[in-house]
Amino acid sequence: MLNEERIIMMTRMAAYESGEGKKDGAIGSYFRGDYIGLQVLKSIIGATIAYFLVCGIYLLYHFETLLDGIYEMDLWGFARKAAIAYIVTVAVYALISYVVYSYKYGKAKKKQKAYMSRLRQLSQLYQLESKNKQSY
Repeated sequence: MLNEERIIMMTRMAAYESGEGKKDGAIGSYFRGDYIGLQVLKSIIGATIAYFLVCGIYLLYHFETLLDGIYEMDLWGFARKAAIAYIVTVAVYALISYVVYSYKYGKAKKKQKAYMSRLRQLSQLYQLESKNKQSY
């Protein structure tokens, strides 16, 4: 005889395993600090590339103006401003990434705990059913 509660639980668990469970499993395979650190490092690399691309586009767009005023320009001051802008950009991006990936990790771990709880419940249902069959 089929147990409807068990079938419903197994269906929900299978849907989780095939969808979000794969992503959550990949996230959950890391320690919290390792996962967040890796993601923040990736974000910093991406922010660095994006910053230099934007700077390159800006320099190409204003190339004539820069060449006209290059001898009157304070190059150290310009470099200092660019470095400060880079540091601020990367710091803000890293902070946002830290917050986002911390939330994502916590959410994945919470879903995995719920999944493990359902597995325990399913195991208990099987044990209960086997005890009931033995008593007949």
